[in-house]
Amino acid sequence: MEIKSGLYKHFNGGLYKVHSVARHSETQEEFVVYEHLTPDQKSTGDFWVRPVPVWVEEVNKSEYKGPRFRFIPEE
Repeated sequence: MEIKSGLYKHFNGGLYKVHSVARHSETQEEFVVYEHLTPDQKSTGDFWVRPVPVWVEEVNKSEYKGPRFRFIPEE
């Protein structure tokens, strides 16, 4: 699955900017490289990685069912 660079919203409401997908040097596992943003879309300076399968998984909770992260197209 292709992960686009750009803005995403977590199902809990947080905003994140995806920079790229990186590969682990030994296992070849792919990870999404992303940055936490403030509500007004400014960087917090916090960068994270998350395995691609976890990034794209569906959440199935009583209060929410849908993608963990939703891509937000540029306006």
